[in-house]
Amino acid sequence: MAESVRASSRVSVDAAEGAAAGNDLLLARLFRELADSGFHSGEELAQRLGVSRSAVWKAAAALRELGATVQAVRNRGYRLPQVGEALDAAKIRERLPRDVRENVRHVEALWSTASTNTRLLERPNPAAGTSEVCLAEYQAAGRGRRGRSWLAPPGEALCLSLSWTFQEVPADIGALSLVIGVCALRVLKLLEARGVALKWPNDLVAGDAKLGGVLIDLRTEVAGPACVIVGIGINVSLGEDALKQIAETGTLATDLLSAGCAAISRNALAAALAAACIRGLRHYESEGLKAFIEEWREADSLRGRPVTVSALAETTRGLARGIDLHGALLLETPDGIRRFISGDVTVRPE
Repeated sequence: MAESVRASSRVSVDAAEGAAAGNDLLLARLFRELADSGFHSGEELAQRLGVSRSAVWKAAAALRELGATVQAVRNRGYRLPQVGEALDAAKIRERLPRDVRENVRHVEALWSTASTNTRLLERPNPAAGTSEVCLAEYQAAGRGRRGRSWLAPPGEALCLSLSWTFQEVPADIGALSLVIGVCALRVLKLLEARGVALKWPNDLVAGDAKLGGVLIDLRTEVAGPACVIVGIGINVSLGEDALKQIAETGTLATDLLSAGCAAISRNALAAALAAACIRGLRHYESEGLKAFIEEWREADSLRGRPVTVSALAETTRGLARGIDLHGALLLETPDGIRRFISGDVTVRPE
């Protein structure tokens, strides 16, 4: 009897997992159908997807639960107004410049994963001088610094990670997020994004609103190679619900659409970011932070402003005075200049 109960339980688990996988596949297919931002009737979608209109309605509701802005209008159908296109690995690879394409071993564009950084961390190190690129429309456990969650509704942001192996751990490896910030900023300037700057240590901002962030994971061997996983999240065109949800966490957010970048191709943006980062990593490996420091200082959104730095259970107030040659934040306090290699920075009212 006990064996029979265990077998029955296993069948139930398998059935549940199969149903979940089937539902995930339906969500992915519906998302791709709606990703052109045009209206599609429920009847049309049901025929194309081979399901009932009720299944389409339920899948649209599930997309909303993930944060996607799904509109439903009587006699017109459903649409995703914030998207414009689905991520496509082949299109991203095609858009990579020739000098970078040979360095990219694999491009993967997923419907969903726990975290693109975590997915690459679970793989062996790529060979030195090569990279793997991973993107996802939705991250079930997207990560920011210090274990914080990263909210990115399907289609409304870009979540990209790439791996890179150094022959040995570079000097100032702690400043790599600053280097990647400069690389991302170069791309956004080419897109003519308005008012975009960098906030120490890992944020892209427009004014005081967060536009994107950088997350670096490092895997090293003693006296051996070092693999970095570079994660970049960029808000492309957030809906009102997403902006409200982010605001409830205490963060003011913005997106590329608000910064003047209309009708942007996320596939083209992904290719441009991957190319800029790979070029930057090659340059950083030979030149270090010094090759990027002036660009970072010019884009420093904190310099000269009164801020509060929270680090190691200590809170310090002062005026931000830029970064030193190793990427540490310099803070002018009544007791003199203090140096911070990590911490959270909040701008105080002037």
